[in-house]
Amino acid sequence: MSRRTRRVLPLLLTAVLALGLSGCGNDDAASDSDSSSGGGLDSVTIGGDFGKAPEITWDGQMEADEVTAKVISEGDGEEVAEGDAVLTNIWVGNGYTQEQAFSTYDEGGKPQIITVTPQGASEVFIKGLEGQKIGSRIAVAASAEVAFGPQGNPNIGVANKDTVLFVLDLMEKVPTEPEGKAQPAPSWAPKVEETDGDVTGLDMSSAPKPDGELKSAVLIEGTGPKVEKGQTITVNYLGQTYTGDKPFDESYTSSPASFAIGVGQVVPGWDKTLVGQRVGSRVILAIPPEEGYGKQGQPDAGISGTDTLYFVVDILGAS
Repeated sequence: MSRRTRRVLPLLLTAVLALGLSGCGNDDAASDSDSSSGGGLDSVTIGGDFGKAPEITWDGQMEADEVTAKVISEGDGEEVAEGDAVLTNIWVGNGYTQEQAFSTYDEGGKPQIITVTPQGASEVFIKGLEGQKIGSRIAVAASAEVAFGPQGNPNIGVANKDTVLFVLDLMEKVPTEPEGKAQPAPSWAPKVEETDGDVTGLDMSSAPKPDGELKSAVLIEGTGPKVEKGQTITVNYLGQTYTGDKPFDESYTSSPASFAIGVGQVVPGWDKTLVGQRVGSRVILAIPPEEGYGKQGQPDAGISGTDTLYFVVDILGAS
């Protein structure tokens, strides 16, 4: 749970949501040409290693009347299909000014989760991800209008008549649920309520009063690698206070979130309990105020300075 905001991680997605992940462009304007065609991509050279910020050399202003995609380097991972969620590093450049507009590689930036559906991603991202292999670096060129909508994206310095270059590093697929062996819940834990496999709330009626201790327990023990300090983890989560009758935040009805763990980006209770857990696990946490929001609480979320926070966290990936 972020110290400064109500949401744990959706705020990390703010910049990408501004990039039009929900599909601002007009599908009719997109090209049906093969993804290997160059188009406006012929006016740029893309270097650097996969997983690191790309090195861009421009050869004049880029033109892109259509959405075109090109494989810069092909990975050897699983092919991305419609409906998959992909942890993706994103670099965006303005083809007119030949300047960087946005990058998840910048300090404080993190890979973003893109769901490959018309509802979850724009045509630009679908063309750049669907059918490609995990581990690949893909370049996509498009007009600002198709990429972002009629206004372009002034928040990142892209006018509506500019062209846009996207460089996408397909890091890993994100599972939709924990995978492992169920474990008995500890006596201090509230009951996890589920509907169709999604966590919907916590039933506190049989949970004892919090004792002020930081607690964690594994409800589903994953078989993946252990989470290490400084890694970016991908999770689904739900948070509720002991006295709350409903969650104050959750990701199950939207999409998983990703963030660095063990480095102070989230409340101390998360950093102290999630490092060392295995990928694929479901963990339940009890976080006293001093390991959460402290005496100030988080009034906007209905959290007081004396509230103990309970979380269910599904650890879906770590990189």
